[in-house]
Amino acid sequence: MRLPRLMITAPSSGAGKTMVCCGLLKCLKDRRMKVTAFKCGPDYIDPMFHKEVLGIDSYNLDTFLCTRENTRKIFARHAGQSEIAVLEGVMGYYDGIGGSVTDASAYDIAGVTDTPAVLLIDGRGTSLSIVPYIQGFLSFREKEAPGSYIGGVVLNHVSPGHYMRLKEIIERETLVKVYGYVPEMKALSFESRHLGLKKPSEIEDFKDKMRLLGQQLEKTLDIDGLICLAESAPDTADYTPEQPVKKYKARIGLAWDEAFCFMYQDNLEVLKSMGAEIVTFSPLHNIKLPENIEGLILCGGYPELYAQQLEANYLMRKAVKKALEQGIPCIAECGGFMYLQEAVEDREGFLKEAVGALKGKCFHGGSLKRFGYIILEGGLVFGHDVGNISAHEFHYYDSDNCGNAFTAKKPLSERSWECMISTDTLLAGFPHIHYAGNPKVAEAFLEACESYCERSKQ
Repeated sequence: MRLPRLMITAPSSGAGKTMVCCGLLKCLKDRRMKVTAFKCGPDYIDPMFHKEVLGIDSYNLDTFLCTRENTRKIFARHAGQSEIAVLEGVMGYYDGIGGSVTDASAYDIAGVTDTPAVLLIDGRGTSLSIVPYIQGFLSFREKEAPGSYIGGVVLNHVSPGHYMRLKEIIERETLVKVYGYVPEMKALSFESRHLGLKKPSEIEDFKDKMRLLGQQLEKTLDIDGLICLAESAPDTADYTPEQPVKKYKARIGLAWDEAFCFMYQDNLEVLKSMGAEIVTFSPLHNIKLPENIEGLILCGGYPELYAQQLEANYLMRKAVKKALEQGIPCIAECGGFMYLQEAVEDREGFLKEAVGALKGKCFHGGSLKRFGYIILEGGLVFGHDVGNISAHEFHYYDSDNCGNAFTAKKPLSERSWECMISTDTLLAGFPHIHYAGNPKVAEAFLEACESYCERSKQ
């Protein structure tokens, strides 16, 4: 299958990957190309930016959460009908699990998908010394075929004159091509908060900023050259989606609004492929749950930023609690898990009432808590043993009742802890799960939904 593709990556986090990636997506869209976007790693917010620019969903590629083979399938399935695919890297290019190996790094994804990478480098305050810096990235995995996958460089934060000097030096001293530069554009930069960038919906005049960004990068990036680099990617295998062994019939209510918006798009597609119908509702703005649902998903998000509004919506809190008391199956991840507890601390440090279906209170922990990849062991999912589950945690908030149904083990580490609340009708906790990594999680949930439906008819 012919599939032009490239990755925008960088030596570190905070280097401007998302801004440059969005600007490139805007340029390609303005050229009326059919583009698919991907985010390497478990991040939820960067795909929101891609979607806002393109108007279509962006997908996560994660070899730890989904396995290498499933990552390859996810990529081929979603990108197969595109003219070009753009991947945004994660952290520094070689930064993988635990920061000590390349597994699950952007480099790993480049290898799994056989994608040429473009290294975004800050060009401020440097001249000839930039050469050994680039050479280090090019040679770090030179003993591994086909090496670094780095096929080009883009220089960030440079003036036109300085760019021309650096371009000549880099292309003279290395074998890598320079595909343009990004000038200082503070007015177009994206603000961050504790979990990463602010959501695009929170950025004033976002569409105008993307229009200006696209116009700027059309002038200073070699877009034609980047397209040629993408077209140099080797052919990839065709992929025909596997059909689920069993089709379920379940109508699932998904919490989706400003407070709850962290959900892998592939998770929804896995559920739909198994026969589920997904209907959304807002714990912020609606006063009742959707009619005739047999399951609930309370995904992650920022309930702490909307704690007062969530508390004020007493009717919805009451409806959710009643549904859980009546045995409706529910998956609640991170922010959704916080919402089910008795109270959530808001940004000012005041406790606001939550659903109260679970004992416990959530509070700001003062620092990042239990960050990174984990493997969940030893517990049951809606009464089923589904084996180990790869998952991810990233949260500043904590709870005095995190559960003890599973043991979370850090890969490449001796560290572990108890987590998750699990019953025959509930799976709740801080970890985020990608169903493509263990479809049995989705199957167990939908089986519980079918059982609930049968009980409701009696």
